[in-house]
Amino acid sequence: MTPKFKPSWGSNSQQQDIKQTKGMGKGMLAIAMIVSLGLLTMMFQGAIEKQANPNQKVKSKTNATGQVEVILKRNRAGHYVSAGTINGNEVVFLLDTGATNVAIGETTARKLALKPGRAVQVSTANGITTGHQTMIDHLSIGQIILYNVRAIITPNLSEILLGMSALKQIEFTQKGNTLVLKQ
Repeated sequence: MTPKFKPSWGSNSQQQDIKQTKGMGKGMLAIAMIVSLGLLTMMFQGAIEKQANPNQKVKSKTNATGQVEVILKRNRAGHYVSAGTINGNEVVFLLDTGATNVAIGETTARKLALKPGRAVQVSTANGITTGHQTMIDHLSIGQIILYNVRAIITPNLSEILLGMSALKQIEFTQKGNTLVLKQ
């Protein structure tokens, strides 16, 4: 008898190599998709953050009269939000001419190592609450630096309101979608 011819499509080890290669290809594709998704998320997150705070990188200049000037753009919600510092720590301010003092939430105040002082009654949009007076040694927006600024540590506040205890120390004017701060 003549043996019948059986086509050989490769040995078992070659077939295993092909399966492993296909599996690695699928794995690499999955990794590439995850990396691409991560990069897109970072890109869009940056765009969203820029809409919420178009003043993440504050630029200062000295005008013809020798005043330091900072120009802020209004955010998408119509507010003026700006990067700045409190006692050398980076923060984000929401400028609020309706706030008597700079107002800082308790959690943020702890992170900034602000010492709570005398308890005071504070009238907020959510009603009357108890806050604590404190003093900020130095506060800055760009090259505008303010010293010994009164502030109130307030419970349940998520942002830092840059109120009149700071804003009264500088000149500010609004025109269109920009706010110019001068010192």
